[in-house]
Amino acid sequence: MSLWRIERLGRRGDGVAIGAAGRALAPLTLPGEEIEGEAEDGRIAAPRILAPSPDRVRPVCAHYRACGGCSLMHASDAFTTGWKRQVVEAALAAQGLQAQVAGVHVSPPRSRRRAMLSGRRTKKGALLGFHARASDVIVDLADCHVLRPEITAALPLLRRIVAAGASRAAELSLTVIHGPEGLDVAVTGGKPMEPALFQALAGLAAEGDLARLDWDGQTLTRRAPALPMGRARVVPPPGAFLQATAEGEAALVAAVRDITGGATRIADLFAGCGTFSLPLAAQAQVHAVEGLAAPLAALDAGWRAAGGLQRIVTETRDLARRPLLADELAAFDAIVIDPPRAGAEAQAREIAASQVPKLAFVACDPVNFARDARILADGGYRLSRLFVVDQFRWSPHVETVAEFVKIWPQAPVSW
Repeated sequence: MSLWRIERLGRRGDGVAIGAAGRALAPLTLPGEEIEGEAEDGRIAAPRILAPSPDRVRPVCAHYRACGGCSLMHASDAFTTGWKRQVVEAALAAQGLQAQVAGVHVSPPRSRRRAMLSGRRTKKGALLGFHARASDVIVDLADCHVLRPEITAALPLLRRIVAAGASRAAELSLTVIHGPEGLDVAVTGGKPMEPALFQALAGLAAEGDLARLDWDGQTLTRRAPALPMGRARVVPPPGAFLQATAEGEAALVAAVRDITGGATRIADLFAGCGTFSLPLAAQAQVHAVEGLAAPLAALDAGWRAAGGLQRIVTETRDLARRPLLADELAAFDAIVIDPPRAGAEAQAREIAASQVPKLAFVACDPVNFARDARILADGGYRLSRLFVVDQFRWSPHVETVAEFVKIWPQAPVSW
């Protein structure tokens, strides 16, 4: 067996091991640990810990070693929080940027209200859970320390739904959201809807008291699965993107409201169903822009039903291909932007060319965020504050909210 020492963690939470044979990735390890194991294709699949780190703790989940849903449960909370903060700071430093971290939020265990589970029918019934690490094998969950208890309690019912509607050849994807009205379940990859399947699924939905069960776009609805967003209640499209935890969403919204305080005309870019638009409409007029029409329709319906909010105008627009231009942004005194993991390079360039005084940038990928932050800095924006939000406990994912302030106008280009 080869001996290795863990130098640091990579971006995905695996240890970077150094040994006589060179470098390799070792899962479930921590910096400073001495391990043994054989590397294959640059990965030590089953490292044996010889000298554990003082930051190592006993994982609380029985599925942890197999399940790919978590990758840092063997590390103390203090280590994980510090490491995620360092990941963000290192990404910014690579772009020549730094910022004061104004606060760190970590969502508690068993708080994930939205999860994407995988299901597969078997001879004896069905498997339901997350994929094993680096595998298409489904780890059948009996419990989960990440998910809300209401989702965990529904796993047997969801397994029966998989058994009823999955073919033996295909894997189902189940987006499960827990809200005040109960569980909202959207399934893709299932068998075609036929009368017998409809009857079976409707019976399971009623038995489990599901707020909504959507089967590849066909919805069996018992009641509207409305979620609170500011003063409004929004019924999102089936399987819609939402912030993973209510606690994390509250931290993000609080930071955004703090950054945009005093603004009266706000552009909310990549607005989704209104996570930020609806709370901000209590203080300002909002122009909400999103590439998909269905989330904006849900946002608009929620705004109209709420009453007492300032005006929200929605616009369906692909901001990656057709960003709001600098002269269009001139109508606003603050911008909120919450792009997907790939970031918002095209839109960042237009913001950099604008004179909008304040920007709240919500990001879920530190490297792509740092790239966009460099673009903004080159256009005269100062990164003044940074909030770190960890909604994905025990995973390598981390979110940030950054405050950018325009400090000088972009210099004219000389030809």
